Amino acid sequence: MTDAAHHFSTQATGTPAAPGRYVDVNAISSIELVPGLIFRPVLGERTMLNFVSFAPHTAAPMHVHEEEQIVLVIEGEFEFDIDGDVRTMRAGDVAVVPSWVRHGARTRGAPCREVDVFNPPRRSLLEHARGQAPPQGEGV
Repeated sequence: MTDAAHHFSTQATGTPAAPGRYVDVNAISSIELVPGLIFRPVLGERTMLNFVSFAPHTAAPMHVHEEEQIVLVIEGEFEFDIDGDVRTMRAGDVAVVPSWVRHGARTRGAPCREVDVFNPPRRSLLEHARGQAPPQGEGV
């Protein structure tokens, strides 16, 4: 079997955990934990995708959490700090933050949009994200 054939296999070796669904990100109610920092979480079975918007001059304070986080900047730029290693991230840049590693971010004079992937889902956003998903068996 070639790598492509293995990657795109149609042989199910398990049972689907839930039906697939489509999500309208703009329809997700937002959470603003600090002024100018907007979160829109999407919850899967074992992973969370969080759409984040930073207004200009906005900071996500340094913090830690048990969930692994991958950050992808999709528009604009911000300074990202991974345990003292500070870099300016722009569209297409990715950062990987393992569990319990200190990190934070801030914008300067322009806004930034980025996506965070959390595994397992970020506990502090879980209740809000659960409210966004349709009940099991319903599609969007």
